[in-house]
Amino acid sequence: MLFADVFCGMASNEGFLTEGQREMLKFAPPNEDVLSSSPKSPTLKSPGAAAKAASVLLTEHLVKAPGGGKASTAGIAGRHVRRTHSGKHIRVKKDGAGGKGTWGRWLDTDGESQIDKNDPNYDSGEEPYELVGTAVSDPLDDYKKSVASIIEEYFSTGDVEVTTSDLRELGSTEYHPYFIKRLVSMSMDRHDKEKEMASVLLSALYADVINPTQISRGFFMLVESADDLAVDIPDTVDILALFIARAVVDDILPPAFIARARKMLPESSKGIQVLQTAEKSYLSAPHHAELVERRWGGSTHFTVEEVKKRITDLLREYVESGDAAEACRCIRKLEVSFFYHEVVKRALVLAMEMQSAEPLILKLLKEAAEEGLISSSQMVKGFSRMAESIDDLSLDIPSAKTSFQSIAISEGWLDSSSLKATGENGQANGPDDEKLKQYKKQIVSIIHEYFLSDDIPELIQSLEDLGQPEFNPVFLKKLITLAMDRKNKEKEMASVLLSALHIEIFSTEDIVNGFVMLLESSEDTALDILDASNELALFLARAVIDDVLAPLNLEEISNKLPPNCSSGAETICTAQSLRSARHAGERILRCWGGGTGWAVEDAKDKIQKLLEEFESSGVLCEACRCIRELGMPFFNHEVVKKALVMAMEKKNDRMLDLLQACFSEGLITINQMTKGFGRINDGLEDLALDIPNAKDKFTFYLEHAKERGWLLPSFELPDAY
Repeated sequence: MLFADVFCGMASNEGFLTEGQREMLKFAPPNEDVLSSSPKSPTLKSPGAAAKAASVLLTEHLVKAPGGGKASTAGIAGRHVRRTHSGKHIRVKKDGAGGKGTWGRWLDTDGESQIDKNDPNYDSGEEPYELVGTAVSDPLDDYKKSVASIIEEYFSTGDVEVTTSDLRELGSTEYHPYFIKRLVSMSMDRHDKEKEMASVLLSALYADVINPTQISRGFFMLVESADDLAVDIPDTVDILALFIARAVVDDILPPAFIARARKMLPESSKGIQVLQTAEKSYLSAPHHAELVERRWGGSTHFTVEEVKKRITDLLREYVESGDAAEACRCIRKLEVSFFYHEVVKRALVLAMEMQSAEPLILKLLKEAAEEGLISSSQMVKGFSRMAESIDDLSLDIPSAKTSFQSIAISEGWLDSSSLKATGENGQANGPDDEKLKQYKKQIVSIIHEYFLSDDIPELIQSLEDLGQPEFNPVFLKKLITLAMDRKNKEKEMASVLLSALHIEIFSTEDIVNGFVMLLESSEDTALDILDASNELALFLARAVIDDVLAPLNLEEISNKLPPNCSSGAETICTAQSLRSARHAGERILRCWGGGTGWAVEDAKDKIQKLLEEFESSGVLCEACRCIRELGMPFFNHEVVKKALVMAMEKKNDRMLDLLQACFSEGLITINQMTKGFGRINDGLEDLALDIPNAKDKFTFYLEHAKERGWLLPSFELPDAY
């Protein structure tokens, strides 16, 4: 029987072939072993392949009979089906390589195969795969790292174009607000040069690279994080307020930003302080655009001191060469047209110092005015400033008044009515003016000597020798004005001296009147010192922190100012906001590097600990050494106060021995001792709530101090006491 016939019969009996398959089998050649009936392989195969396919097909259908019954194997060659002794059917593994009792394939070995990397035929693809987990990088983190390097490079080179190109190539425009935040925050902890560079770069990127909405978003993120920034940058509020004011002046941030941002911030946050400072201290001040734009040195990256030096150098070079065209070119190159009144003033001073240079100076001023290089308003302002300071200049140049009047009137720069303040024919207006003139000359040399020696007792003695206490407010004005035009060291020395003078020879009224005089002339002072308003506010706030002024004295000063003195009123508002800010004491005390730069709370804590250590050990020399190492002699009244309170609490008079040792060594001066006793007296009512016999103890300590000369003779207790 042919295989095809058997197959057809079985197929018809079992019913597992389709009609199409049956038709194909009818036409199959007799010598063919098998015809593939798989639906996936409808074409004829080679004889060997066809037989193999048929074998697989039959095995599949015969082993798995329909209905779950046993499949019939009749008529199937034995080589197609392998049987076991148990009667169970087993499928043969491919290539005969498996199965129990078999030898496997020809090349199989008994042991497990090992991959040897030293084998010449080693293929790394045969190594087993190992899945290694890796963290998915955050695109924002990658962006922040990239922009940090771009900003660092910009601060090194100052190349705006390259930085702009790098930012464009970086892409990720949706992260531009983070770039603004990173740029400003990195510059805040650096010098004025980097702050100015950051402002210049923001103006260059505005609209072309970063759209206005992203600019606003970036600044809001900065204001929102002001509390965190203040942890590392103590003057965050002032610097960030100035950045916002600068952005408004540069027209890259709308003025309405401040009002919108204020609505989205909690009232207690530093962000609110930033917005208030920007609005009140910078954007509301007279000539605020010029002040803000040049606060960090202007677009030329020059500081005010550098500009003044360049003006002096170019004028001296002009006097030597006589080339007016070159001098005008150098003036134009300064690119500080709002500050050209300084050119006029310094040119006039040089003409008075060098009489031979007067014709050249007049020639330069005329050419600069004719070309429109120096505007008429700047020219008048320069001459007006010279007229106001001619009295001080006359101390060094006796012929200054005569020379100035000759230049100003004969050339038509000023009329005679503008020179009334200088007196007729260069003479003083009366004996009082002559007396004041001599006093100013003497105190200038005294203050300069103090800035060199830092000797407070010597300065106080010099003032007492002058014997003119009615001019004490004039001394205060001159002291702070000279300090503002110098470095932070001199500003700190001026504040320390003011604290000492308050106890020794200055009354509170003297200090109030001195600050009134300063604030009245603040607009004129700002012509020479661009940041005069802010620095005066710091001097006022520092005076309150040092107990030189009471908070109510700020209101008194404000009431004494003339109605048209808007800049003075703004300065007082700034001082009040500085004083009411969080941690105001520590920030204001070290605004110019006070003492060692410790915060007030830190200094008080150190004083408390050294007194407790002395109370337990009794070693006088060690306690004196610790007080000396504090480096805050103007704050030693706190040592006196805490020592007296501790003596009352511990009922131990050992603290009096320490005060005696400090007084004998000159470590605690008589004015600091008096101030400490005065502070105890002021708070005695509250102290008595915790220490019932506080008043009796204080009376005893007071008598003890008077006997040993610790207190000033003028120290008296109120009658009510």
